[in-house]
Amino acid sequence: MADTVSALAADPPRPPLRAIFFDAGNTLIRQDYPAMVAHLAGRGHRVTAAAVEEAEQRARVRLDEGLRPGVSSEGPDVARRYVAHILDHLGIADPAAVEAALAWRAAYNPPVGVWNQADPAAAPALQRVKARGLVAGVISNANGTIASVLTALGLGAHLDVVIDSSVVGVEKPDARIFALALRAAGAAPADAAYVGDLYSVDVLGARAAGLRPVLLDPGGFWGPRDCPTARTVLEAVDALLPP
Repeated sequence: MADTVSALAADPPRPPLRAIFFDAGNTLIRQDYPAMVAHLAGRGHRVTAAAVEEAEQRARVRLDEGLRPGVSSEGPDVARRYVAHILDHLGIADPAAVEAALAWRAAYNPPVGVWNQADPAAAPALQRVKARGLVAGVISNANGTIASVLTALGLGAHLDVVIDSSVVGVEKPDARIFALALRAAGAAPADAAYVGDLYSVDVLGARAAGLRPVLLDPGGFWGPRDCPTARTVLEAVDALLPP
């Protein structure tokens, strides 16, 4: 926490925040790690939910390194690399296991998929934003269901703005999706912050749009970055909104 606060304090003075936006998947919403464990067990791979969670956190860093400007983070090639990275960190290198995991993920819990668990820190973080009189919002590269998922998980009641890339037709890191959220919130870029889990998509996208970015790094795997980091969304909010 001290590192996050000091990093934020080092930023140049800015106007008071009027809005904080969040990514959805891997930020406010967690993946169903036990379901992933069950799938792998069915193929003879004995792993724990904690191991899968750590593998995913490491995989997102590797995935980010290969994301290129102008290429959708929601495309099938990106999904394949992401799954392959997760399995690799679990010690599973079989290409057939990658294809089986992709097929399982595509068929699991449609249309929501594996991101169907509220992060334990999500509701307290959103409640803190609202208690300070700020707009709370989501900007997500998603498949058109994110608003209904957030509502089903009990998070929608704490949100004023939800922007789903499939609904608005533009994805992060494009500055236009951030502009849509700012317009809906009635906030200027300098009055807003954004919390997300991918550096090239969330941090660089938010920064280019003029928002203050915070990178979620729950496992401490991102290494030194030129932006504030936080282990949880609640820690990010506490750093952005000091007493």
